[in-house]
Amino acid sequence: MVDIAPPGDIALLGVPETLILDIVLRRMLRDGQSSTTQLALDVAVTPYVMEQALAELRNLRLIEVLRLDGRNMQVLLTDLGREQAMARLSLCRYTGAVPVSLSDYDCMVRAQQGRPNVHHDTIRASFTDLVINDALLDELGPAIRSKGAMFLYGPPGTGKSSIAERLIRVYGDHVLIPQAVEVDGQIITVFDPVLHTPTVQPDRLDRRWILCERPSVIVGGELTASQLDLTFQSNAGIYLAPLQMQANNGILVIDDFGRQSVSPEQLLNRWIVPLDRGIDYLTLDYGVKFEIPCLTKIVFSTNMEPAHLADEAFFRRIRSKILIPAMDDAQFDEVLVKVAAHTGVTLAPGAAERLRQASRQHGDGDLRPYLPSAVCELVVSISEYEGVGPVLDVAMVDRIVTIFFTQDQAMVSD
Repeated sequence: MVDIAPPGDIALLGVPETLILDIVLRRMLRDGQSSTTQLALDVAVTPYVMEQALAELRNLRLIEVLRLDGRNMQVLLTDLGREQAMARLSLCRYTGAVPVSLSDYDCMVRAQQGRPNVHHDTIRASFTDLVINDALLDELGPAIRSKGAMFLYGPPGTGKSSIAERLIRVYGDHVLIPQAVEVDGQIITVFDPVLHTPTVQPDRLDRRWILCERPSVIVGGELTASQLDLTFQSNAGIYLAPLQMQANNGILVIDDFGRQSVSPEQLLNRWIVPLDRGIDYLTLDYGVKFEIPCLTKIVFSTNMEPAHLADEAFFRRIRSKILIPAMDDAQFDEVLVKVAAHTGVTLAPGAAERLRQASRQHGDGDLRPYLPSAVCELVVSISEYEGVGPVLDVAMVDRIVTIFFTQDQAMVSD
């Protein structure tokens, strides 16, 4: 983790002082009577920096000091201050942490660029809960270490999504995520408690940053082109950071690639510059364009044929293209044993062989790791309905075949 102490002077925050004062005014309007220490806590600055901000607001006759508790001032907006705060509130409703500057954000992301020390043991430790053969792990390991994007492809249900979700485990360290970033006087919120997982915060840390696990942002067919650009929240007067900005110093997984509302060609064209140069360009609502680092590991995952998604020119930009194939008999049986143990299902002799046969005859034509989990869930449901213990035997496999796999209606009617 990069060491970053809280700035001890308002001039060292790196953002316009007027923006800081506006945030404090709006916060006071929201909370009513407040204090130096409480306001410092609310907007993530030191008490001394807040003293400086309040001194300026007092000089402008926007606040009044009700009393002093040592150096801790109890303060309240004046009528003029309330009028000013209401005016500022009509433009922006943000009352959170003071943002960091774009230049500070750029420096931090570059300083935290991840190059995981992946080798045979660490890659295997990251995937202990999945059944993956050594040959595939030895393809994934170098792909994670190398620069550039990864492309996972193969038939449905072979575990591409499960593999992509676990790639972040190879890092094992933490990064600093800004609560917000200031650009041209505008506020872009970056930290999202849904996407970012905070860890224990150091005592001496600029609280405008939050120490988190490296982010792993996963989107699927719901991804739209607008999520890759700044989103202006007109009701709040702030911008939401795009997904790749929230995923910086981590992994961005685009699952079910090719099934988004935006075409694969449009989506791929959007990534040409970030993939080639490690930078991205964003535009504010009124036309100001600026550059941000794009140092996230982008992982495309698809069930579709690569040739149907893009031409060879694009795939040359992706160094690592990894086929996730179907399983062999031994791997399938291993998954079935693990899932049965986890769900409390008893495996009877011959059940695994019958299930493999059913999958090849009625299902996908091969063996895929999603099937044991689906079958064991059905075993539990049927057993609870019948009031008996959950046992997967040959007869139960045959019963589940008629439920799980679609049947030829013409053959059934006959």
